[in-house]
Amino acid sequence: MAFRGKEMMKKIVKKVGAETLTPELKEKLKACVPDSKVVMGRAKRGLYAGRHIQYGNRVSEDGGNKSRRCWKPNVQEKRLFSYIFDRHIKVKVTTHALRCIDKAGGIDEYLLKTPYQKMDTEMGLFWKTKVEQRYAELGQMEVAFFNPEDEAKFEQGFKDLNIAKKEARREARKEARRKLYGDKGGEEKDEEEASLEAGGSESHQDDHGWLEASA
Repeated sequence: MAFRGKEMMKKIVKKVGAETLTPELKEKLKACVPDSKVVMGRAKRGLYAGRHIQYGNRVSEDGGNKSRRCWKPNVQEKRLFSYIFDRHIKVKVTTHALRCIDKAGGIDEYLLKTPYQKMDTEMGLFWKTKVEQRYAELGQMEVAFFNPEDEAKFEQGFKDLNIAKKEARREARKEARRKLYGDKGGEEKDEEEASLEAGGSESHQDDHGWLEASA
């Protein structure tokens, strides 16, 4: 089912947000989507990179009889990761669009580099507008830099946090064993783990001593 470009423009502005949309982006959208432009219904379901349904004739080998037929593009449903939104975008794309995305370096770069005139689908225009709007918001944010001492403190804090998490998991396992096997069973399991750790360290020491003696 086809519809006019004016309806597609209204949907894009409503999804992105008329309040947050800048006047420059509005002008770009109006320039690439004229009100009288006829848009096919499948245009709001994916990124096709200029690949659409083509029509022609099927010619028989014997009599040369012609019958109408169509060639549909190779459309695949993919989950593409967007770094600027930090999530996956589920979208239908053609294999040609996938090659263009790989060549550009990702879905974000493809949407930014492709001009509005070549974005002939509602979904493509919507995500391109969202990405440009997000980049504009990030450009207004302040960036803070840390000196090496602060970075070392942060790194040490993360290490301490990981150690605390490991200790908490170990204690949780001990409590689960005590509840499952009782106090004696939990103590026996703890002793077995301690003996295994001690045995492993002694075996390593014996190996080192043997290597030194042989040398």
